[in-house]
Amino acid sequence: MLVIAAAQLPLPGSQSRRRDPPRPPKALAAILRSRVIACLRAQDGETAMQAALLGKGFTTCLEIVMSTPGVLEVVEDLRRSYPSLTFGVGTVLNADDARKAIRAGAQFLMSPGTVMEILNDLDGSEVLYIPGVLTPTEVISACNAGAKVVKLYPASVMGGEMYMSALKKPFPLVPMVASQGITIGSIKSYMEAGASGVVLSDAIFDKELMRERNFIGISALANQATLQASRCGR
Repeated sequence: MLVIAAAQLPLPGSQSRRRDPPRPPKALAAILRSRVIACLRAQDGETAMQAALLGKGFTTCLEIVMSTPGVLEVVEDLRRSYPSLTFGVGTVLNADDARKAIRAGAQFLMSPGTVMEILNDLDGSEVLYIPGVLTPTEVISACNAGAKVVKLYPASVMGGEMYMSALKKPFPLVPMVASQGITIGSIKSYMEAGASGVVLSDAIFDKELMRERNFIGISALANQATLQASRCGR
């Protein structure tokens, strides 16, 4: 029996080496540090570029919606102009668009729901994917597939901070960013409800200011959002 037991022991060095888990994408740390993702929609690429380059009060994380004309060229130019900032593409609905955004230099991608093909493609990648979720089942599904962070969408119409708090409670270790209908004044309450960050669209890129190309006004709103987020406890 002893001989048999010894024969079944693995030889020295025969055990496969454990692979270290991949490092989380740098974009995740940037988003968790900034706590605000500015979400830019524009009617044309030129306006998008000017809003991005001239609005100096931006948070360090900027998302440009995939439907913006010339979005890929804008991302390429922004990566060259501001290499220290973090740029992503939002409302990415399929893997083909995801690959195009990544080739353009996007450091993170976001979707209103979970696109499993994108999540699987980016497993272990340096590019961060933030899938959209709404229910506990969707959170579990996304996390089991490898999501490092999820986006609660649409947040405000589902109950806002109260729903954020309820969804977060079973998942205290899952970073969640809240998106849709969030104002600068509600940043603090979302953070207190458990959000790791918020996505601000019209709250920064106000439709009237964008129409007037009032980039100074947009910059001021971005500064207000950054200041509000910085005052929230971790």
